[in-house]
Amino acid sequence: MDSIVLKLSEIEAAAAAIVENAENGKSDLEKEIQEKRDRFDAELEQTTREKLSKIQADLEVRCSAILKSQEGANNDILAALDNDYNKNHERYAQEIFKHIIEV
Repeated sequence: MDSIVLKLSEIEAAAAAIVENAENGKSDLEKEIQEKRDRFDAELEQTTREKLSKIQADLEVRCSAILKSQEGANNDILAALDNDYNKNHERYAQEIFKHIIEV
């Protein structure tokens, strides 16, 4: 009978050691998973920042090109209006004067 109790005691001690070892392993595994998650989050954040920075730079280049294009078009329009005024300003003045007198 003592040998059965002794065997049960040994089994219980072994089971307790297995549970304790599993708890320690679980804690280590949780730490490892958290470290991997933290690394993944940091890498994802860095990648996202880089992509956003590239998109922003591309947008700035495109906006700058559009603004230069519009500036060129505006300068062309202003030059055409200035040229038209220089050629026809006397006629415009006469038409305005005529309109004022008639009214």
